[in-house]
Amino acid sequence: MLTIKQITDDKEAVIRGLEKKNFSNARKAIEAVLATDIKRKSAQSELDAALAEQKTLAKSIGALMKAGNIEEAETAKARVAELKKKSAELEEVKKEAEEERTNLLYTIPNLPYGIVPDGKTAEDNEVVKTGGNSTELPENPLPHWELAKKYDLIDFDLGVKITGAGFPVYKGLGARLQRALINFFLDEAREAGYTEIMPPTVVNAASGYGTGQLPDKEGQMYHCTLDDLYLIPTAEVPVTNIYRDVIIEERDLPIKNCAYTQCFRREAGSYGKDVRGLNRLHEFSKIEIVRIDRPEHSQQSHEEMLAHVENLLQKLELPYRILRLCGGDMSFTAALCYDFEVYSEAQGRWLEVSSVSNFDSYQANRLKCRYRRTEDKKIELCHTLNGSALALPRIVAALLENFQTKEGIRIPKALQPYMGCDMIR
Repeated sequence: MLTIKQITDDKEAVIRGLEKKNFSNARKAIEAVLATDIKRKSAQSELDAALAEQKTLAKSIGALMKAGNIEEAETAKARVAELKKKSAELEEVKKEAEEERTNLLYTIPNLPYGIVPDGKTAEDNEVVKTGGNSTELPENPLPHWELAKKYDLIDFDLGVKITGAGFPVYKGLGARLQRALINFFLDEAREAGYTEIMPPTVVNAASGYGTGQLPDKEGQMYHCTLDDLYLIPTAEVPVTNIYRDVIIEERDLPIKNCAYTQCFRREAGSYGKDVRGLNRLHEFSKIEIVRIDRPEHSQQSHEEMLAHVENLLQKLELPYRILRLCGGDMSFTAALCYDFEVYSEAQGRWLEVSSVSNFDSYQANRLKCRYRRTEDKKIELCHTLNGSALALPRIVAALLENFQTKEGIRIPKALQPYMGCDMIR
């Protein structure tokens, strides 16, 4: 969340940043935060004065009693009792103001960096790079949901029977392809210096608030109400929360972690080709990379993460493009985000497969994730970053569609050692 210092240092710049993100009633929200902070400061000031007076009087009572000034001593005692009651009331007022301020800050998104383009929707995103080669397809190429049925790779109807729409069942070589991609992505992450984590796939509310899924995305998360636990939408949540309420030594930064998990999202359903097959699921596999870093190094970390994801797509021989998201299309928590999309030749459309984001200190402030500077031992907020490396469903869709031939589906060279074959027939 935003810090009070950010807001008070340049309130108008904060409001402009929120408006760039198309956050409605930005000025009203910021003024409400400042009003609660004034209330907190006023209560704190009165409390400090009351405690100071209480301390002074308490010291004087003994001297008054010793001097025989009983009446004055009793008056002082009565005043101390009065001040204790007032202090308790002021402490409660301060606590309520702090809670109100925090709850308001939870509802306000992160500020976008200056490089973020203006805009409201995906159509306003900026294409910064394209790569990879288009593939030659046979006549009348099939979409992946038909290829999955033809080669008995994925059973969407069986998933509906067992659970519901958006929960496919992978079979045979389809299951092997999933496992091959998972192992390939994890091996590549390890080679790039990431430490693998196997986190829980359910988290408590504190973890959701820490990374910003709560309260913003509460309706999109599966909630186990009996235990008040949430199924994770991404491994970003449990992995980043490892560092909640932690002070990290500067020498240990940057921290680089990766994790494979199942992910769960209650995304609003719709109809048409955009959500058919693997295009949009409620449960899917994903490898996530997460970094914790010093503010002055987070830009470089972000660039290294982008290069890592691009390298994966190049090794998979897929046509891709990189987009810098506009203010209106960015996530609630991101300060800067790049999306990677692969081109589906059979569907004739771009499919998002990764988002790589720098959250600046926004998540770290919610998490109380800080580091101790080596030089002067000062405690500062970290920067957090994360990205998909990669999400599997649309990668699988693109692989099936782009590499279909008359003989079968070709496996990219990088995946062949993991698949144990060069063709799905």
